[in-house]
Amino acid sequence: MIRQTLNTMLVTGIALFAACKGKSSYRENLKVSTADSASVGIAKDSSFEAKLVKTGSINFKVKDAERTSEAISDLTNKYNGMVMHHNVTSTVEQTKDFHLSNDSILRVSSITAVADITVKIPPAKVEDFMNEVSHLGVYVTERKMDITDKTFDYITEKLKAKNRAEIVTQQKTGEVKIKDSGILLNMKDDMVDQKVNNLRTDDAVKYSVIELHCFQNTKINKEVIADDDPSAYQSSYSSRFETALQNGFEVFAELALGVANLWSLVVIAALCWLGYRYYKRKHSKPILNNI
Repeated sequence: MIRQTLNTMLVTGIALFAACKGKSSYRENLKVSTADSASVGIAKDSSFEAKLVKTGSINFKVKDAERTSEAISDLTNKYNGMVMHHNVTSTVEQTKDFHLSNDSILRVSSITAVADITVKIPPAKVEDFMNEVSHLGVYVTERKMDITDKTFDYITEKLKAKNRAEIVTQQKTGEVKIKDSGILLNMKDDMVDQKVNNLRTDDAVKYSVIELHCFQNTKINKEVIADDDPSAYQSSYSSRFETALQNGFEVFAELALGVANLWSLVVIAALCWLGYRYYKRKHSKPILNNI
C-alpha cells in the first residue's frame, strides 16, 4: 500500500516537472520567435545600407587668394561637385599718401586678402580633391576629414515615421480613435520632420561638404590718384603775382578801350570847358577899373 502510494506520488511529480519544463520551453521559444520576428521586421523595413557622412576642411596659405579661389572652382567642376559658398575679402591695413604734384597723389596701401569657399564633392573623390587643393597652397596649416555613421539614426527615423503612419492609417479606418486633433497634427508634423531629416542624410551621404579657407601675405598696392583736397589746387605766390600783373594790364587795356569808345564825349566836354573859359574871360571886369 505504501509502495503504491509512493509510486503514485513519483509519477505525479514527474508529470508536474515535465509540464513545467514544457511550459518554460514554450515561453523561451515564444521569446526567441518574437525577437526573430522583430529582427525580421526591422530588416524588412530597413535595408541597413550604411549612411556614412564624410566631411573635410583645409586651412592653407597661398600666393594669391583670388586666383586660388578661381582654381578651386575649376577643380570643383572637374570632380562633378558644386560650389555652395564663395567669398573673397580684401582688407586695407594701412595707407600712406605721397604728393607727386599739386593735383596728384601716390597712394601706397598694405592689403590682406582671404578667401572662404564651401564645396560639395562626391565622397569617392574627396581625398583626390583635397590633395589637389593642398598643392595649390604654399603650405597647409590644418587639414581635417571626418566620417560620421548616420545609419542607425536613419533607421530610427524611418521606423518612427512608419509607426506614426500606421497610427494615422488606423485613425482613418476607425481602428484607433484620437479625439484630440492637436495630437494627430503633431504626429503628422513629426512624420514630415523625420522624412526631411532622412532626405538631408541622403544628401549628405551623396555629397561631402568641404570647407576651405585660404590666406596670403600682406601685399603692397601703389596707385596714382587725384588729390581730393581743394586747397591743394591753389597756385603758388609767384604764379599768383604774375597772374595779378597780367590782370592789371588787361584792366588798363580795357579802360583805354573804354576811353577810346567815348572819344566824342571827351571832345564835347573839352569844347564845353573852352567855351566856359571864353565866356568867363569876356564878361569879367578888371579890378583896377573899379578902383
